[in-house]
Amino acid sequence: MNTYSLNLADPIRDAISRIRFAPHSNNLLISSWDSSLRLYDVDSSKLRMEAPGEAELLDCCFENERVCFSAASDGSVNRYDLDSGIKVSVGNHDDSATCVEYSAETCQIITAGWDKKIIFWDARSTQSHGCLSSLVSEVESMSLSGLNLMVAAGSSVSLYDIRSFKTSVHTKGVKVKCIRPIFNPKGFVVGSIDGRVLLEYICKSSSHEGYAFRCHPKVKDGRRHVVTVNDIAFNPSIIGSFVTGDNDGYATLWDARGRKRIFEMSRYPNSVVSLSYSHDGLLLAVASSYSYQEANEIEEPAQIFIHEIGNCDLMSPSSGASNKK
Repeated sequence: MNTYSLNLADPIRDAISRIRFAPHSNNLLISSWDSSLRLYDVDSSKLRMEAPGEAELLDCCFENERVCFSAASDGSVNRYDLDSGIKVSVGNHDDSATCVEYSAETCQIITAGWDKKIIFWDARSTQSHGCLSSLVSEVESMSLSGLNLMVAAGSSVSLYDIRSFKTSVHTKGVKVKCIRPIFNPKGFVVGSIDGRVLLEYICKSSSHEGYAFRCHPKVKDGRRHVVTVNDIAFNPSIIGSFVTGDNDGYATLWDARGRKRIFEMSRYPNSVVSLSYSHDGLLLAVASSYSYQEANEIEEPAQIFIHEIGNCDLMSPSSGASNKK
């Protein structure tokens, strides 16, 4: 697996909050606490766009190859034209906007924040046409898969059908840090602050039962300690293959079907704060940055590493042996 870091002429000046590959290209969207949104063309190693702002950016997402959105610490939600870099306001939360998703099926921008609200915006008019305000705590993480919206707040996960707002609540008993979709079969996976990963399938069967495991604790000062799982990403080309990133700077590849670790990558300079696979699963982007979670974090410059997935890595993970690279 060939690995290299993105060479940004103007380095990212603060912590990275989110990275996302584009729907159909190897363009990478980067939001950061330095208030700038960046679009990087991985194929040509060029920064395509940098749009500065006034508030820290906490999340970002694509609508398509030419349009994207951001959520910021001042509650603002903005739309960007990626060709011109022009930014237009969509609306505001009453507190920090922590999450943003786009639904192609309903043409909606969906945002959530520390004001305990989920707001649905019409992407064509940027008018708000729905709000869920009965959440018991601030939204920590949110993901969208088709018409299924997955929201993590405190120790609870809520699943919404965005057509009817019908919901089901799953209490996990742990404080959830991130939630991401499982595509085949459909479900979701959460990472917790105590180092656990929990997989749950929406349509349970004897062959697809949910389970939980603790990511391998690391040894520190002669004692084992648990580390927050900051992000999780499933490879879109390999059923059951996913990677976790933790606050100690490790990214680990897992086989969901075989319920085993495939390999652990070499430690990154800082916490692994965000992960993203390209649309074809041939590239894995890893954001290494401090995360503002611990007082003694080493503030190394934020970096993004690209892993090229080779043919041998595209084999079904259940047929391979566990190893470390």
